[in-house]
Amino acid sequence: MDTIIIAIIGILGVMAYKFRALDGKGTLAAAFLGVFTLELGGIYPFLALLTFVIFGILATKYKFSEKIKKGIAQEGKGIRSWRNVFGNGLAALIFLIVEYYTKQDIFWAATFSAIATANADTLASELGKIWGKHPRIITTLEPALPGDEGAVSLQGEVAALIGGFAIALFALFLTQNKTEIFVAVTLGGFLGCNIDSVIGATLERKGLVNNHHTNFLATLLGGIAGALIFFLL
Repeated sequence: MDTIIIAIIGILGVMAYKFRALDGKGTLAAAFLGVFTLELGGIYPFLALLTFVIFGILATKYKFSEKIKKGIAQEGKGIRSWRNVFGNGLAALIFLIVEYYTKQDIFWAATFSAIATANADTLASELGKIWGKHPRIITTLEPALPGDEGAVSLQGEVAALIGGFAIALFALFLTQNKTEIFVAVTLGGFLGCNIDSVIGATLERKGLVNNHHTNFLATLLGGIAGALIFFLL
């Protein structure tokens, strides 16, 4: 890999650390994912991941003091660890490895849908805490408080759809089936975000999984959903 590219990843990692978006181990984990993503998939999946990171930082820091007062701020004062990084990025790397060896567009759909899920979920969660009106538990439709596990709102769902849409744009450069992959990634991310809410409302509420497990399962299933949609289209 080009030394300049590695240097750029290093600089981005230092910036994330300095801006208190990632802790030390989180920075190393993000650099690991970045290097392997570039090596296996090239610039477009890397840019999709970078977009997720930037959107995630901005959404997390948005009205952070208000989130703290309400007790719904991201744990660790908004500083994410290696567990957050791998919880959101490992599934995409797995799909990317499969695509690298199979050269099948369906795994591009899976890769970008996994990233889209992470982006959609972060935007829906962080912005929904502030903008969300009348949140409800996704499995029972019972009224909920902002930030409750499994709570969704109309405003959060719109943010999720936008999050999936933003990542789908990068997938357009890697296949001739542009309409199919755009629809698949956008919907895959949206569905994955809601799968995250379902897991949160069930398994996580019962203490069977933690937030990092939920993120990994949601991105994995969101990737699979996007791949299935791409296949059916």
